[in-house]
Amino acid sequence: MLNYEFPPIGGGAGNANLCLLRQYAGNTNLQIDVLTSAQEPSFIEEKFAENINIYKVGLHKKNLHFWRKTEVLEWLLKARFHYRRLLLKKDYDLVHAFFGFPTGWLPYRTVNKLPYIISLRGSDVPGKHPRLRLDYKILGPVFKAVWKKAAALVACSEGLKNRALQFLPSVSIDVIPNGVELDRFHPAETTKKTDLLNLLTVGRLSPTKRVEMLIDAVQILHKAGCNVHFTIVGGGAMADQLRQTVSQKNLSGVIDVAGRIDSEKMPQLYRRHAIYVSASMQEGMSNAMLEAMASGLPIITTKCEGVEELIADNGIVVGDAKAEAIAEAIRTLADDRKTYKRMSTAARKQAEKFSWKSVAEQYLALYSKALPTGGKGKDGEEKRR
Repeated sequence: MLNYEFPPIGGGAGNANLCLLRQYAGNTNLQIDVLTSAQEPSFIEEKFAENINIYKVGLHKKNLHFWRKTEVLEWLLKARFHYRRLLLKKDYDLVHAFFGFPTGWLPYRTVNKLPYIISLRGSDVPGKHPRLRLDYKILGPVFKAVWKKAAALVACSEGLKNRALQFLPSVSIDVIPNGVELDRFHPAETTKKTDLLNLLTVGRLSPTKRVEMLIDAVQILHKAGCNVHFTIVGGGAMADQLRQTVSQKNLSGVIDVAGRIDSEKMPQLYRRHAIYVSASMQEGMSNAMLEAMASGLPIITTKCEGVEELIADNGIVVGDAKAEAIAEAIRTLADDRKTYKRMSTAARKQAEKFSWKSVAEQYLALYSKALPTGGKGKDGEEKRR
């Protein structure tokens, strides 16, 4: 497995990789080596499970949730050396790369020796990301070459698949959604009655998340007399800018830009809030939204990729991506206690359709399909490595 992000570095793709490893730990039919990154220069080897090793390429990383181009290049150059060293050292059957680029570039260069599959995650698929528009133009031909040589391409939502097919219609793309740890993320056993409306959003703080729009929506609610509190969780390049915006709007007592919170504390954090809000313009499939749903939080979101699979009767999809429309949806849900309770129950039921166990089984089936020997390893035995 190759992934230039892995907790605590990065966002949803690293978390998805980690959750898959937890499902595969102890599976005697699988031997997995993961090549990823570390925050400080060094090379680290870790034993994740008896059948899983993690190799971390150390970088000069400044921000856990924001990648400078120099850091991406540093990972690619350093990881290339260790990737080739591992190929010489061990006899692999398949490579599973998270992200078509930069990660997918490594197995693309060795495709004559080893088949690979790619999990497309969102930012690696050309789209609306304002910071990456020039990168998409320059690297577009590279993306296409890497995708075409893959034994399989996987998108984490139908929306991401459609975006990928707009970029390269000639390829075949499977859809395997993200999952959620249902035992860790669950609704609160008891709910205290309170007049305070606690709103939450979680994610990497980048322009595509449009968190400023959520801040504006909360400001509208606050000015209308609503007793509201909004928590913004996540790291990223925009954290300081968002704090400044909150201060300028005199909302410091209403909005908390909490930054990154340790993953062990996240289940309790979700359970302390009432509604999960999002204004993201572009997603693969939101891990945070799944975690919120599993915790019994109704969702209010603008329309974007992955939403169609997640939101049924457990939330409100705002068609008009404006602060006023988001504020109105929040107010409508908060004022209707019966609908709120119904959506809260439905949120948990909807999340239960997305277990990591199911996701892991779908990937295992894809691994077998991608092997040139029809599910058998190089020695002819039935296995998945």
